[in-house]
Amino acid sequence: MGWGDMDPSNGSRLDACFGVFNASDGRDPAQSSIASPWFSTAFGLIGLGSNLFALCVLLSSSRKLSSQARSSFLVFLCGLVVTDFMGLLVTASVIIPYHFIKFAWAKVDPGCNLCNFLGFSMVFFGQCPLLLGATMAGERFFGINRPFSRSSSVSKRRAWSIVGLVWGFSCLLGLLPVLGLGQYTLQYPGSWCFLTLLPDTGDIIFCLLFALLGIFSVLLSFVFNTVSVVTLCRVYHDRESVQRRRDSEVEMMVQLVGIMVIATICWMPLLIFIVQMVLQQLPAKGQLRTLPTETQKMLLIYIRMVTWNQILDPWVYILFRRAVLQRISPGLRLRPSIASLYPVLNLSLRRKLTRSSVLQQWPHVGTAEAASTPG
Repeated sequence: MGWGDMDPSNGSRLDACFGVFNASDGRDPAQSSIASPWFSTAFGLIGLGSNLFALCVLLSSSRKLSSQARSSFLVFLCGLVVTDFMGLLVTASVIIPYHFIKFAWAKVDPGCNLCNFLGFSMVFFGQCPLLLGATMAGERFFGINRPFSRSSSVSKRRAWSIVGLVWGFSCLLGLLPVLGLGQYTLQYPGSWCFLTLLPDTGDIIFCLLFALLGIFSVLLSFVFNTVSVVTLCRVYHDRESVQRRRDSEVEMMVQLVGIMVIATICWMPLLIFIVQMVLQQLPAKGQLRTLPTETQKMLLIYIRMVTWNQILDPWVYILFRRAVLQRISPGLRLRPSIASLYPVLNLSLRRKLTRSSVLQQWPHVGTAEAASTPG
């Protein structure tokens, strides 16, 4: 690729972000076939088109909604789609040109600034969907299982604030190697940068922090979604609520479960691989300076699996919308009131509201009832 012939006096600086794998591998025909420009371009265009289409559908749906709970859920979905879209756009803008030009990283980026930016982008846009998935699952958990514990549903402004907090936290996480905890290094086949799987103290801490946080987010989503689905199934088997089916909750939970399943399949292999590699290399702390070839290739495979998460996420919303679900099951009907999840409470509230409206319209009815009550 070009940096293997650099002046040895610069070797220590180059090793800061270019020394994880052997640069001479860049001339290997097998590596050239792996780094196909057409594969990366098609992959990126499909992902960008899918997320853009999902964003248009989301914006169109949000204008027709009157349910505040559904509106806040769409805000989280919109944040997820925007994150996936920007993640593909930012990373593809660096990776795809490399595959076509095969530029020398050490000449283009001698200060490792581009590598740090790409590594930050990989961590930021990777961690955000996992945290947003856990946030959405938590919001639906409290919305379904504790509907009367909150005075109102999460407003759009508050939902966007939560999305902003997730973005901010992920940004701080991605900046840690730039601030000195660990480092971002060029990865096989030389087209992308990511955290370093070497047994140095800073790299070990950052790798474990990234991986364990991602695993925790996926497991938290699983717990919240499982309890919410069980609650919905229990309500649907209640005879009094057969006619009060909650299409809105079902739609949101189907989408959430789809997002969780995709995140689990695409992300868990990479996260577990990172933890496994870091723990296995602990005995070689300070001795191993280059990743084994097999480790480099496995990391590339797992990263490509992760990329599918950004492509499949928007299709969860596109395919699992209520309009599509109603074509599959025409019996589904819109029931926007959260109180229908609790038929006994719903009946009591309806009686109170009915009595209140009657007393407001005919005050003498309440006076007559009070007078006729035996003292």
